[in-house]
Parts: sequence; C-alpha cells; structure tokens
Amino acid sequence: MGCLVVLLGAFFPRIALLFIWLARPALFQAALGPLFAIAGIIFLPFTTLFYVLLWNPTTGIQGFDWVWIGLAVVIDLASYGTSAYGGRNQYNYDRV
Repeated sequence: MGCLVVLLGAFFPRIALLFIWLARPALFQAALGPLFAIAGIIFLPFTTLFYVLLWNPTTGIQGFDWVWIGLAVVIDLASYGTSAYGGRNQYNYDRV
C-alpha cells in the first residue's frame, strides 16, 4: 500500500498536466511552448503544473503567484533530494 501512495504522489502532477492539456490545449500551449512543456513534465512537474494553473492570458504570472511558483520549485527539488538521500545506501563506496 505504501508503494502505491508513493507512485501516486510521483505521477500526480504529470497526470494532472495531461488532463489539463487534453481539456484546454489552447491555454496550455499559450502558457508554455512545446519544448518547455515537455521539459517541465519530465524534470519539474509541480512547477509546470503550478505555472499552467496560475497563468492568466491577460497578465501572465505576477505578484503573489511567484511565491506559489517558488514553492513548487522547492517541492520538485525536495523530491530529487529525498530520492538521492534515500538511495545513498545502495552504493558501495568501499570499492573505489
């Protein structure tokens, strides 16, 4: 059961972005270019999700929205950091 929760947490932003992309492709393409969208989905999914959700066609991202984008960046970097910290015991440094 724990592995299922971890997988759901890992793939949630990617699945949410897929649904947004399917439901409102014009909004998604206006907020992000195709290269940034693909790179964002692969490397920074929470940041991309927050950016698409907060982006306004008339004003873009402004004001307090940048705080949410910053929080999403921290969440993405924390997910990479915790996976590196969790896998530290898999490497044998004595062989070097």
